[in-house]
Amino acid sequence: MSDEAKTYGFDTLQLHAGAQPDPATGARQTPIYQNTAYVFRDADHAAALFNLQELGFIYSRLGNPTVAVLQERVATLEGGVGAVACASGHAAQVMALFPLMGPGDNFVASSRLYGGSINQFGHAFKHFGWEVRFVDTEDPDAVKAAIDGKTKAVFCESIANPGGYISDLKALAGIAHDAGVPLLVDNTSATPYLCRPLEHGADIVIHSTTKYLCGNATSMGGMVVDKGTFDWGASGRFPNMTEPEASYHGLKFFETFGNLAFTFYSIAITLRDIGMCQAPMNAFQTLLGIETLSLRMDKHCENALKVAQHLEQHSAVEYVSYAGLESSPYYSRVAEYCPKGASSIFTFGVKGGYDACVKLVDSVELFSHLANLGDARSLIIHSASTTHRQLTPEQQSAAGAGPEVVRLSIGLETAEDLIADLDQALAKAVG
Repeated sequence: MSDEAKTYGFDTLQLHAGAQPDPATGARQTPIYQNTAYVFRDADHAAALFNLQELGFIYSRLGNPTVAVLQERVATLEGGVGAVACASGHAAQVMALFPLMGPGDNFVASSRLYGGSINQFGHAFKHFGWEVRFVDTEDPDAVKAAIDGKTKAVFCESIANPGGYISDLKALAGIAHDAGVPLLVDNTSATPYLCRPLEHGADIVIHSTTKYLCGNATSMGGMVVDKGTFDWGASGRFPNMTEPEASYHGLKFFETFGNLAFTFYSIAITLRDIGMCQAPMNAFQTLLGIETLSLRMDKHCENALKVAQHLEQHSAVEYVSYAGLESSPYYSRVAEYCPKGASSIFTFGVKGGYDACVKLVDSVELFSHLANLGDARSLIIHSASTTHRQLTPEQQSAAGAGPEVVRLSIGLETAEDLIADLDQALAKAVG
């Protein structure tokens, strides 16, 4: 990001960062470059590209002009030096950890994560020989105790899905940095409009661009953003960054690329070998979504607060877990980490437990019962029977997804209509 770009406001950057009129046609909107490969000028040009001596496009698994604009835009909005797009949020989690980890290594992760992340970390990552250590990140001593000589990262969500808890990023960054490891933050639920984790000590930010960044439930995607300030050579823990890379004739990424080492490794090694690239059409749709991100997030937050306040007083509701409510134990963190709002996902406990929750999600008319969040439309799901179904009861409770819990993702409709729909569905579910 240039010094000039840093002077622009968020609304300007969400429209312009990374993009210029198309040099071939003058098209103002970023074109969809729906192609796989790119012609080299000559043999020397091809060799320089493959040796990482020159920047350019080789093959769309490694880089694509449409995707490149999206990468620069998200990096700029987050305040990072570089970003790499991939196929989904789950792919982004692999991409974020792949440069850091090796067989036998571990990372420490919050127990308050999206159920799919808990499954991926706890089961799929075992195939890589990676160990996850789940802890309650509200307990600093537990985080410290979980870190040892083989730990390579600390991982949390800025606003946890599904419970809407706001992580104490500064405290977690301090613990991670004292141990010589980076803090990785999934910022999907907040977006860079509501929270910029890199400003609070995080080193790497992860997004499922499928959610709020796209905003209209049309396109899958993920993104990893690097702050560019972590010293990969300080502790000796990160040989992928500091030791000679055999597939590039002994090139050392940190020595060669400095603050862009992580970004270049993610492209030259992770995308090259794992191959989870983002489709150009999906990048285009996400760029369109980002153009209205600030406008949408303001409305999302406004609606969510109105609905949460109503549910908090509802006779069929046991409790509401939303950081935007003054009753929330996380309310004080809103001003520090999310001053523009606490996003629009939250949970509430339904009197009658599991059976009442199932009846509730079957009774809504305006809300859509599906497994997604961050859509322009309002969504509802019973996490214990869906997204967190594979977890143990103890894991469900730790994640804020117990049997009595329903998660809402509040959209852009008229708030009073959403409230009326929940009222009629709660009446049928609880009586």
